Amino acid sequence: MTVITEETVARVVRLDASALSEAKAILYRAYKHEPTFKYLFEYPRPGYGQRLRATIRELLSLHFATDQEVVGLALDNHLIAVALIGSPDIRLNLTKQFSWRARMMLTAGMDCTWRYMDYHRQIHKHVPEGVHHELPLFGVDTHYRNMGYGRQLMQALEDICAQNPKSKGIILDTGNARYLNFYKSIGYQVLGVVKLGTIVESILFKPRS
Repeated sequence: MTVITEETVARVVRLDASALSEAKAILYRAYKHEPTFKYLFEYPRPGYGQRLRATIRELLSLHFATDQEVVGLALDNHLIAVALIGSPDIRLNLTKQFSWRARMMLTAGMDCTWRYMDYHRQIHKHVPEGVHHELPLFGVDTHYRNMGYGRQLMQALEDICAQNPKSKGIILDTGNARYLNFYKSIGYQVLGVVKLGTIVESILFKPRS
């Protein structure tokens, strides 16, 4: 395993819409083999990659359009990781985002759009009451994994979220057992699970320290 040294510490950067293409590419590579997204966007059916790219693009565009935080890590002016932060001050209910839903239906298809929205609703049934942040997408680019950058980005996200005194903590979810163990190792607690076909999606919460 490569250990992050002073020379290899990445810079935390806040991204705007000009970074959409680069951020989309990193998140696509991060999620294309994830079991949850294979289920949601019908991996065996032709066009899976197109549907996944469209979904990631629309989520990024929605965050930029609503002034939500999109944060990255940059190494030598090269973006290596990206995460979306859902602000407690701008709660995004996808079922009420009509323009987003229309674009999703045109690009990802009606069935996948409804499946994604149902997944979103099921996740939120386990979310605790009160004000909190959410991390809908988080990815480290392929060549920079297992080098400590995931932990660095998570710490940066937690530092940003801690700046909002109203937030009670951070919510995220995963259907990948390896990532589940990672999140548990940095203090996230399982609130509940959602069954997506044969996949068990865990909903996790880290309370504000």
